[in-house]
Amino acid sequence: MAKIADAPVQGTTNAAAAGAHAKVTIYYNPKCRKSREALQIIKEKGIDPEIRNYMEEPPTKSELSEVLRKMGRRPRDIFRKSEPLYKDLGLKNKDLTDDELLTYLNEYPILIERPIVVKGQRAVLGRPPEDVRRII
Repeated sequence: MAKIADAPVQGTTNAAAAGAHAKVTIYYNPKCRKSREALQIIKEKGIDPEIRNYMEEPPTKSELSEVLRKMGRRPRDIFRKSEPLYKDLGLKNKDLTDDELLTYLNEYPILIERPIVVKGQRAVLGRPPEDVRRII
């Protein structure tokens, strides 16, 4: 069988235009009011996002690293510092590497600040939830 070459889709040569139709993913905790508010904002825009309950399916270190890259942030920036486990694990320690911090975020997803919304090559922490409007 002959392979048909991938042809560019009309109107998607511009990266911004391609991003306009990118899949939206929300890292979501159904027990969190801010997560529910952010999801409502997304749905009000007519978007049917991929809902990632990160408490049941924690993101891998690689996924977290990619999301942080899209946010322009470092692992320490998305910790829930008010979570008792943060103190119990000694995560305030400035000597911990980004890789070590990613391990903690993966192993203890309760420590991930939420919600996080990803669209294409951009991501934002939805605190306040209205901040998700910047990328949807």
